[in-house]
Amino acid sequence: MSETPETHELVHYEVADRVATITLDSPHNRNALSRQLVTELLERIERAEADDDVLVVVLQSSGRVFCSGADLSEAATVPMEEGARAIVALQRLIVTMGKPVVSVVVGAVRAGGIGIVAASDIAIVADDASFALTEVKLGLAAAIISLTVHHRMSPRAAALTTLGGEAFSGSEAASYGLVTKAVPADELDATVAATVASLATGAAQGLRESKRVLNRDLVARIDAGAEEMIVLSARLFGSDEAREAMTAFLTRKKG
Repeated sequence: MSETPETHELVHYEVADRVATITLDSPHNRNALSRQLVTELLERIERAEADDDVLVVVLQSSGRVFCSGADLSEAATVPMEEGARAIVALQRLIVTMGKPVVSVVVGAVRAGGIGIVAASDIAIVADDASFALTEVKLGLAAAIISLTVHHRMSPRAAALTTLGGEAFSGSEAASYGLVTKAVPADELDATVAATVASLATGAAQGLRESKRVLNRDLVARIDAGAEEMIVLSARLFGSDEAREAMTAFLTRKKG
């Protein structure tokens, strides 16, 4: 009998050389932000924060999709406020934990998944990775992830990508300020390894306090805007227009 997603973990955790590697592994829905995945991801990040042997955290994915955004099969039937609140908490935890977080992106990352990348301290991506803030196409808005995404991007880039909803490359994401660096896919592993090794030479207190200083404006932005964006997200996901668009999208995907 094959396992269902609910019977095995969707987020893996391992530690080596003072680096915690957290891997999204939910291929059945392209690493979408289901309740199970978000719950496990929060737990793994909290574990890394509490582990005195960990200095640096790497977030990555198995396969060719980093994260496809909200799990629309859940969002079409379940009130969104709980999920929106959890994703805000996830972004805030990444921003406020005392250890640098490095996101590594190959392939596609969409919508809510971009909030994880934006919350990370450093994001290293393949230059041919694919990003898109697709919410506008579904009658939604990049609400809860705007707290981190629009903090990173230039205002003009934020307007272009958020209003257009079109795909843009890893190289463009770097030029927009969304990610730290875009490199050829065959150089990604070496670039990440060198970056993580450099970070791991820092003292724990130095990393923690430096990150706190760097992110204080972002934390204030999250805390000031979270409730408004959670309410907006829940309202939009619950609207007739968005539900019709999500149902149509899921029907096309199954067809």
